[in-house]
Amino acid sequence: MTHRTLFNVVRGLLIALLVWFGVPVAQGAGLLIAEDGFGGVLEIEEHSARVTIDNGIAVTEVTQVFRNTERRAVEALYTFPVPKGASVAGFTMWIEGKEMVGEVLEKERAREIYNSYKRVRRDPGLLEQVDYKTFEMRIFPIAAGAEQRVQVTYYQELDADAGWATYVYPLATVSRPGVDARVHGRFALDLDVRSEIPIVELDSPSHGSDVVVAYPSAHFAQASLEAAGGDLSRDLVLAFKVERPRTGFDLVTSRPDGEDGYFQLSLTAGEELAEQVGGMDYVFVLDVSGSMGEEGKLSLSRQSLAAFIEALGENDRFEVMSFNLAPTALFQRLEAVEEGSLGQANRFLGERRARGGTRLQPAMEAAYRYKAADRPLNVVVLSDGMSAQSERTQLLQLIGQRPAGTRVFSIGVGNEVDRPLLEQLAEDAGGLAAFVSRGADFERQARAFQQKLTRPAATDLELSFAGGDLYDIEPARLPSLYYGKPLRIYGRYRGGGPVTLRLSGVVGGEMLDKELQIELPEYPGGRPEIERMWAWHRVRSLQKEADRKGSRDTVVDEIVRLGEDFSIVTEYTSFLVLENDAEYQRWQIERRNDRRLGRDRQRQAEIRAELESLRQRAASGIGPVDPAAKEAAPTQIAARRDVASAVPNPSSPPATSERKGWDLDVGGGALDPLTVFVLVLLVGAGGWALRQRPSEGPW
Repeated sequence: MTHRTLFNVVRGLLIALLVWFGVPVAQGAGLLIAEDGFGGVLEIEEHSARVTIDNGIAVTEVTQVFRNTERRAVEALYTFPVPKGASVAGFTMWIEGKEMVGEVLEKERAREIYNSYKRVRRDPGLLEQVDYKTFEMRIFPIAAGAEQRVQVTYYQELDADAGWATYVYPLATVSRPGVDARVHGRFALDLDVRSEIPIVELDSPSHGSDVVVAYPSAHFAQASLEAAGGDLSRDLVLAFKVERPRTGFDLVTSRPDGEDGYFQLSLTAGEELAEQVGGMDYVFVLDVSGSMGEEGKLSLSRQSLAAFIEALGENDRFEVMSFNLAPTALFQRLEAVEEGSLGQANRFLGERRARGGTRLQPAMEAAYRYKAADRPLNVVVLSDGMSAQSERTQLLQLIGQRPAGTRVFSIGVGNEVDRPLLEQLAEDAGGLAAFVSRGADFERQARAFQQKLTRPAATDLELSFAGGDLYDIEPARLPSLYYGKPLRIYGRYRGGGPVTLRLSGVVGGEMLDKELQIELPEYPGGRPEIERMWAWHRVRSLQKEADRKGSRDTVVDEIVRLGEDFSIVTEYTSFLVLENDAEYQRWQIERRNDRRLGRDRQRQAEIRAELESLRQRAASGIGPVDPAAKEAAPTQIAARRDVASAVPNPSSPPATSERKGWDLDVGGGALDPLTVFVLVLLVGAGGWALRQRPSEGPW
């Protein structure tokens, strides 16, 4: 047994004993435990998060203060999962009262440097990615009785579900009821949302009125939750809705001084694609393997699946299939949607139990056999994706062999989810992946996902550019477009100026072929957060293509380069914090992230300054002031749509700013205007907790 394996066994036994005796153990929000010897859990003195969402990209800064309650110096190991689609891009420690920003290095080199400091009992910190969802942070030494302040920053883009965006902050921390899950000191979360598309509503499905919401203007919203001894037993879920008067094409750019620029486009289907299509066939594939018995995942899946089957149309047909090592089908054929078949489906689902291993491949092969020549087939997989790693390449190859007219949709259930696998299965099959988060609005998510399956999509999409010297476009091949699900396109450009976009594809059986001219700025400035998101998508693209071929050996060097250049932690790169600038110089480590983090923080400070200006304007309308001025204050939700005209918006960019928008009017029979580009980068971050107690709602 290796030292690493022995430690994991000891740590698991220790946690089990602590839980058994009622000692608070913070698992989902992060577990900090002394690694050397049997050790103990370090107390969380303070836990705060600052979230800035700028046009769909969320930057989350998590600051925590831990106290070593032992009578000896320890090395602490902090383990935490990350939300769906998140990129860890910052790791900071306070050493002797000074903030030291970490830098990203090749993983083995970072570990080697970290261990060299341990031998002389100096102050390093190391943050590594363990697998597709879990990160570990090591801190050494934490003196007896001492406090240690750390900060982790991660970036993620939020998708749109019919205009609703859901941000999930992981707070579920215990695996069994009755265990204390509170911060000993202060817990706080502050969220600022900025959107070029007007914000019409913001709420918290999980914490309700405990979350205070304000609307300084039509384009800004705020939410705040603060408590002494914060309850960490529920994820904090925040959802906001945006409305755009017309569909259109939006562009966001960023250009560092002396470097090539970055751009972001969004493609979304307007209400023109909201019409229902004719009858379709569905095969629902439910994972009933042993891992689905954890966290109430099977119960959650049964309820989700039953709700969707109930919503099928009268011209639809369906089959229900469960699988672990082998698939089990209910009808052995496609059945019409009627009272008898719905009753049988509900009984079948209620009898399923979680047990055995996971083999998705035989179930997918069986589902493909239901394809009829004259009707589209949708295969909907509900699973945590915990399939054997050796099966990944076979599954991806199987997706490529699906019958024509077949799409695969993946619904990831629970927090222990193989998100990359489920996303790639759906994307390669022209479908979509969604992830269930407890505490979210179940009916809202179910309706939004149903719209994607039952409403028409734009297929065979191609986007080309003329002018501007654009390169490294991600994704290189556009997936299908679904109602309520925007497509995002990232890329680099060398020269500014006019660029002609040409979009072609098939919508509702009709050809689409349109051109539009945009302008790329030549000057430095813009929104630096899109730079990391471009690099993150680039890394994912490299990994996916390598996984299709069965080996990542040819892409590791490029992933390491991107990780170091853009300060992104991957399976092959890690964050390292050293105690002062001289130590970075000694190891010849360039301070890339120190500079990049400075630019990012400056941008976030500008957003907060805009908000402060709007707050002051709103406050000026309170009290004994001129009635006309008071009427103009944007203090009521009903007035939010009028704020943009009543109060000048200081966040509105000038004509040559990093954000531009155009309406796109496309003719085409019954779909007029057709598909459009918009900037709506919003959605479901998925649960981040390792363990959660079952929620009272079905989702």
